[in-house]
Amino acid sequence: MRLEFYIICNIVQGDKMKFIVMLLCAGLCASASAAKQAKNIIMVVGDGMGPSYTTAYRYFADDKTTPEVENTVFDRLLVGMASTNPHQVTGYVTDSAAGATALATGVKTYNEAIGVDHTKLPVQNVIEWAKMQGMKTGVAVTSQINHATPAAFTTHNESRHNYNDIADNYYDQKIGGQFTLDVMLGGGWDFFIREDRNLVEEFKQAGYQYIDSPEQLDSTDKTKALLGLFAKVGLPTALDTKNKQRLPALTKTAIKHLENEQGFFLLVEASQVDWAGHGNDIAAAMAEMHDLALTLEWLESYLQKHPDTLLVVTADHSTGGMSIGADDNYSWSPQWLTQLKLSPQSIAKQLVLSKDKGELASELLGFELNIEEVNRLESMDTGQANDFYIVLKTLLDKRSNTGWTTRGHTGIDVPVFAKGPGSEMFRGFQDNTQIAERIFSLLGKK
Repeated sequence: MRLEFYIICNIVQGDKMKFIVMLLCAGLCASASAAKQAKNIIMVVGDGMGPSYTTAYRYFADDKTTPEVENTVFDRLLVGMASTNPHQVTGYVTDSAAGATALATGVKTYNEAIGVDHTKLPVQNVIEWAKMQGMKTGVAVTSQINHATPAAFTTHNESRHNYNDIADNYYDQKIGGQFTLDVMLGGGWDFFIREDRNLVEEFKQAGYQYIDSPEQLDSTDKTKALLGLFAKVGLPTALDTKNKQRLPALTKTAIKHLENEQGFFLLVEASQVDWAGHGNDIAAAMAEMHDLALTLEWLESYLQKHPDTLLVVTADHSTGGMSIGADDNYSWSPQWLTQLKLSPQSIAKQLVLSKDKGELASELLGFELNIEEVNRLESMDTGQANDFYIVLKTLLDKRSNTGWTTRGHTGIDVPVFAKGPGSEMFRGFQDNTQIAERIFSLLGKK
């Protein structure tokens, strides 16, 4: 903006220059005013969600009865792109811990670091700052709540793998005598209910309401702080969730508990987009993207009713090197991914014990297998569940013509989406650390 102002002032003279100056000043004032109006901030991270995922989801969700390819919520909210590289001590390809630390603190660090810089010193995150400003804070994720992304937004540890220590910090770490988080929703029984410590009981004694079933989400007391753990580690996949909408339900409940006069900061993570990418599982990936899309569509409607709320959405990195098209046929066929009754991993477990593997696979995949596919499954009488899982993924890749380049992460830029007061600050290209810096700015940090 300053460079544009300088150029215009040197080119335009007289009344025209005065008019343009007035326009620029009005724009700057409008941006500042919008930023001040952001009472609430909702940050959503699609873990592993590179640009191929949002593009593939557009085709996956396309209405085949119309000639055009319809835009999705991702298209409506897109405002820019962000680089993802970690600190130079690691290189150019980030893991979730370093990526989330950059998004949460504005500081680049080494892979596996949780809320610490490359020298392992703690750095302040946006949730801690929001709590210091009197806001309510929360996380709603489909992984365990002490996984890399929610941990980096909440606490500090030299390694993401210190799960018990990170869980302990959720209780032990205080901000001005208060717990950092008012709402925690996700998985994690194995880390919060242990032989050496029962953090659930400690939180209950401290006044938190505790729930351990998704069916309880609609009946919680919104006047109380809330801890909800619904699985030993991560939640069941989107395809294995009965109502197929687990992240929207978590998000709605979190916001119900966080709404207050001082405002709130909520981190939402579609954690298992990344897990599907690591597994090179295109069916699971599209289901996770759909779960996220439903969440964002609900948040769009929430913003319409609450214009003082800013929504910022991005990814920490891209996973799997997914390609929309795998050979020179120039095609991608997502229709084979739309009728699965369970995740490929769960189908594989059932196939191990099935006598008629071809018939069961056809039923659960939602389409008839050809002779070659049936014979491949029937020949695996002594196969293990993971063997069947690999066969099913290969089958779906071949049917859809999906390609993968890695089971790890890639270093490509990721999309940035935003809506609400202050959303213009996230337009264009930016480094991932700048996203945190701008959120700190919106929260009043100089």
